[in-house]
Amino acid sequence: MFLVRRIYDVHPGQARKAATFIDKIGKAYEAGGTRSASTVYFNSGTTPGDKDTVVMEWTDPSLESAYREDRVRVDVSEFASELRDVVIGSRIEFWEFMTDEKHLA
Repeated sequence: MFLVRRIYDVHPGQARKAATFIDKIGKAYEAGGTRSASTVYFNSGTTPGDKDTVVMEWTDPSLESAYREDRVRVDVSEFASELRDVVIGSRIEFWEFMTDEKHLA
């Protein structure tokens, strides 16, 4: 099982707006059956930490190519086009969950 974390750097003062679009994108993927429920959190400068940052996380049992033939397409273009106006850049992280079966002897 994997945790997938997408981190967005957004224009100053746009974290809440970006978080709204990112949350709608996550819900569309979940409704389309292609992704588990996601959690979105943001910092617009009102809390300590990385300012003007939005994070989306979800879990996935395996990592698969976005270019695979059997991939179900979900239309998020409406939200994605709005998001492009407020995002400076993004990066993605993949974390594997530790389980008892993975413990070293």
